Amino acid sequence: MFEYRNGELYAEGVRVADIAEDVGTPVYVYSKAHFESQFSRFDSAFSREHVISFAIKANSNLAVIGVFAKLGAGADIVSRGELFKALKAGVDPSKIVFSGVAKRDDEIEYALVNDIMMINVESEDELNAVDRVAKRLNKKARIALRVNPDVDPKTHPYISTGLKKNKFGVPYDEAYDLYLKAKELKNIDVYGVQFHIGSQLLDTTPIYDASKRIADLMRRLMDKGLEFRVVDVGGGVGIVYDEKTEKEPDVNLYAKQIEEAFEGFDIKLVLEPGRFLVGNGGILISRVIYHKTNGQKSFLIVDAGMNDLLRPSLYNAYHKIAPLKESSLGVIKCDIVGPICETGDFFARDYQIDDVPNGECIAVFSAGAYGFTMASNYNSRPRPAEVLVEGDRYRIVREREMLEDLIKGEYL
Repeated sequence: MFEYRNGELYAEGVRVADIAEDVGTPVYVYSKAHFESQFSRFDSAFSREHVISFAIKANSNLAVIGVFAKLGAGADIVSRGELFKALKAGVDPSKIVFSGVAKRDDEIEYALVNDIMMINVESEDELNAVDRVAKRLNKKARIALRVNPDVDPKTHPYISTGLKKNKFGVPYDEAYDLYLKAKELKNIDVYGVQFHIGSQLLDTTPIYDASKRIADLMRRLMDKGLEFRVVDVGGGVGIVYDEKTEKEPDVNLYAKQIEEAFEGFDIKLVLEPGRFLVGNGGILISRVIYHKTNGQKSFLIVDAGMNDLLRPSLYNAYHKIAPLKESSLGVIKCDIVGPICETGDFFARDYQIDDVPNGECIAVFSAGAYGFTMASNYNSRPRPAEVLVEGDRYRIVREREMLEDLIKGEYL
């Protein structure tokens, strides 16, 4: 929902330059219409009963979570804090699933007290912990084992989660015996099975292969008397960051393949999209501070840094970057860098962009996922504001941090 009109960038019906002037920079700008459109596309692709549990780690702003809650979405959460935010945003607890490899007793208790759909258990130690906490609370905990299907997701190694060498999930070859153990635990309700092989998947084949492996495991376990009510296929469906080299995944094919793999099972699907719903629905606006040349190397120095958007530094990830206003100054080739005292503080290297005068702004696109959620106060920099656009209106949905926020909770 971001497009140029008469040479200026708009977010839905709002001129982005107006937001930058009003709210200041750096600032994240989100499109509500994009979020709703992506949810509708994903939801309509599936024909059988399902729940879409938005992966909050992608974007945990209350207003963003609230948009999806009003559309009927649940939440995929990985911490007590994310569960707290999901509940505050109005998410139905019966649509919340709790993932993550290191759940503490207090987090397990918080999930059980709030009666969420299920806890995705990732190890035998965790299974015993859930059973112990549930016994203390006199509850029966609904669980799914997160099974690691050992399928290559063909994505960046840092966001690959479904191989034997990854820390996530129960190894496929051990899941059978652990399910049989779970079946005998008095405070455990074996509710389903879960798997998630990685993020930013543009090819649907790995998900299909993993689904078939999980279906085979389920058949063997059902022969032993286990009953599955839910299959949680995780998330990971990717988006296009670079239109020149990437192609958007076929969501309808993704849904068809999953439904085919679990045909004949009387189960409800749980889906955990995050990036797909919000990634291209957000941009980061930053103001150009200086131009600089070191010998043959040119730099465009902006007021946002790696503390505001970490993905380029962490993953060497590509983001499209463009001026808010068309320029007649010509194209330059430069590194687009921020103010952080790290050589790794960059948004792009040797990037060709229409030159932007000092004081004008650029937009870093595809920043709606893993942008603000990964932001920090490194170099004692206040985190940016967040703005949600709806039609021809916008509102601040998270205020810019102030200097006093940097020392909140600290004592001399």
